[in-house]
Amino acid sequence: MKVLGPLVVLAALPVLADSWTPDFSMKFQSVSQTTPSPDGKWVVWVQTRNVVEAEKSETLTHIFLASSDATRRLQLTRGDKSCDHPSFSPDGRWIYFTSDRGGKRNVYRIALRGGEAEAITEFKGALGVYAVSGDGKWVAFSGFEAPADLEKAKKEKRDMRVVDSDKPNQTLYLVPAEADRDGKRVQKKLLGDAKYHVTSIEWSPDSHAIAFARQPGAGADDWTRSDISEVEVEGGKVRDIAVTPAAESSPIYSPDGRYIAFTRTSIPVKWAADQRIVLMPRAGGELRELPATQDEQPNIVGWTGDSKNIVFVEYKRTKNAVFAMPVDGPPRLLYEPARGTLGAIDLNRSGSAMAMAQESPDTPAEVFVLPVGARDPVQVSRANSDIPLPPLGRTEVLKWKSKDGLEVEGVLTYPAGYEPGKRYPLILNIHGGPTGVFGENFIGRLSPYPIAAFAERGYAVLRPNPRGSSGYGKQFRFANYNDWGGRDYEDDQAGVDKVIDMGIADPDRLAIMGWSYGGFMTSWTITQTNRFKAAVIGAGVTNLWSFTGTADIPGFLPDYFGGEPWEAFDNWKKHSPITYIANVQTPTLILHGEADDRVPISQGYEYYHALKQRGVTAKMVVYPRTPHGPREPKFVMDIMQRHLDWVEKYVR
Repeated sequence: MKVLGPLVVLAALPVLADSWTPDFSMKFQSVSQTTPSPDGKWVVWVQTRNVVEAEKSETLTHIFLASSDATRRLQLTRGDKSCDHPSFSPDGRWIYFTSDRGGKRNVYRIALRGGEAEAITEFKGALGVYAVSGDGKWVAFSGFEAPADLEKAKKEKRDMRVVDSDKPNQTLYLVPAEADRDGKRVQKKLLGDAKYHVTSIEWSPDSHAIAFARQPGAGADDWTRSDISEVEVEGGKVRDIAVTPAAESSPIYSPDGRYIAFTRTSIPVKWAADQRIVLMPRAGGELRELPATQDEQPNIVGWTGDSKNIVFVEYKRTKNAVFAMPVDGPPRLLYEPARGTLGAIDLNRSGSAMAMAQESPDTPAEVFVLPVGARDPVQVSRANSDIPLPPLGRTEVLKWKSKDGLEVEGVLTYPAGYEPGKRYPLILNIHGGPTGVFGENFIGRLSPYPIAAFAERGYAVLRPNPRGSSGYGKQFRFANYNDWGGRDYEDDQAGVDKVIDMGIADPDRLAIMGWSYGGFMTSWTITQTNRFKAAVIGAGVTNLWSFTGTADIPGFLPDYFGGEPWEAFDNWKKHSPITYIANVQTPTLILHGEADDRVPISQGYEYYHALKQRGVTAKMVVYPRTPHGPREPKFVMDIMQRHLDWVEKYVR
C-alpha cells in the first residue's frame, strides 16, 4: 500500500450540476473517524466512496491526511481494500489503521511522511478494536479466534450450533509495535480466557495498565450488562473497576493518571439509556457521580490536557454539540455550530485540539479542526466542496404543540422554489430508534430517504422528533414507554396539522414513511387514519409479540412495556399495528432486508400478507444479504427510487 508521495493539495475535477436523483446523491462522500495528531498540527479521517460497477455494489473507505491549517492535503491509502479507524502514534510519526488486506482484518501503520504500510498484527480471527500504548511500544487489540476444529466440522456437516453457547467473545491481545531483529512480533493473549467480550480499550498514561469495557457476550442484548475492568500489562492481573447492575462503559484515564472517567446508567438499565459520567480515583476512594448533562446521554471523547475537564458530545435538540464536564462543577458548552450539526468528533492525546465533521441541510459534510477554547474551526477536507449543488429546498427547525399541549420539534424542508400561498404535497418521514433524532443534516446525501429529490419535485418534507426522541432530555426520551403509537402518534399528526395550518401542506396530498421504529409508526399510523394517500414501511415492527421472540434484542420490548408479552398479552396486542390491519386502506409499499436480525423479515411478511388478504394495494420488496439497514449502494439507490415512485404514483 503506497501513498502519493510528497504532501500535495489534491485538485478535484469539476462536476456539472445535475438534478436531485439517487445517482446524483451517489456523488457525495461521507467523512468519519476524524483524529487530530498529538501536537494538533495534523488530522486524519476516513472518507467513503460508493463503488457501483457491473459486479460491484460497495462502499470503499480510505484514509486522508491534512495539515490543520488546510495548506496540505493528501489521500494516504489507496486500493480496492478499505482502510479505516486511523490513529496517531504518541510521537505523531506513525498513523495506525485497520484493513482487511489479505482476507483478514488486521492493524497496520504507515509513516506520516509516506512509504509502505507495515502490518502490525497477523491475527487469523475476527479483530475488533485496537489502541496504541502511551509510550508507543505496544498495540493492544480485541479479537476472537474460532476453534481449530470448526472448519473441519463444517466440511463434515457437523456444524450444528447451540444457541447462547460457545460465544464468539473478543478477548484482549498484546503485540509489540516494533519488530525484533528477525522482523517478527510475538503476539500474546493478555486475558487468558474468553469469559469477557471486550468492547473498548484504553491505555493508562504510564502504559502499565489497560482499562477495558466488557460484556458477558457479543450479543446485541448484552450491552445492558457492560462492566469495566483493568488489567496489568506485566503479569496480566485483572481487577474490577465498576461491576454493578448498571451498565458501565467508555473508560478513559485522565492525563495525570489520577482518575478513570466512565459512563454509567441508572439501575435498572433501560433501553432509552440515561447515563451519568462517573469518576474513579485510582489511588482509592469512593466513586463520584458528576452532574447530569442536558440529555443524560454523554459520549466521552477525551480529557483536556490539564486533567480538569472531561470533553463529551451530546445531542442538543437538532444539533450535536461539544461540552466540557469539569471534575468539580457543572458541564458547559464548548462548541455548537451556528447552523447544522456535528459528527465524528475526536480529541487528541494532549487534549489541545478537536477534529470533527460538520454539515448543514444545504452543505455536505466536511472535516474541520478546532483548537480547544477557539471559536472558529478550520475546514481541512474537500470531500464534497467541489460538487455544484442543484437548487435545494429551504430547511428550518419547526415547533408545534401536541394534542396534550407538549411542545414538539422537528425539521421541515420546503419545496424547492417554494411560493407562499401555494399548497404542496407533504411527506411525513419518521425516524427510528425510537430514541433517534432528526438533526440539521445535509438533505442531499445518499440515504434511503431522498429529501432533496422530494423537495425538487415539489414536496414538503416534515421530519418530527416526537416524544421518545433523543436530544430533549431524559423525561422526553422516556415519555413513550408503554405507549408506542399513543402520544408519539399524536405528536406526529399535530406536526402535520401545523404544516397544513401554515398554508404549506395540501391535506389531500399526504404520504408517510419510516424505517425500523419509523416503520412501526408508519404501519401503526395507517391503521389509525386514512388521511395519507401513500405509505412506505421500511423494516418495520408490525407485531410486537412475534417480533420480540425472533429479534436479536429480546430484552428491548419487555423493557419498554414493563414485562414479557405472556405477562401482559392485552397490552402487547393493543400496541401492535397488525391488530388493527382491517382498518388499512392506504396503498402500502414494504421494504425489508432478508438478513435482518434486528427486525426479522417475518414482520414485513405478516403485514404484507394481511394487506393482500384484504385486497389493499400493497407491494413488498426484499433485499438479499441486507441486515437492518441497507448497505449496498445499488440497494440504497433502489430504495430511494422506490420511495419517489410510490409517492408520485399515489399522491401526485
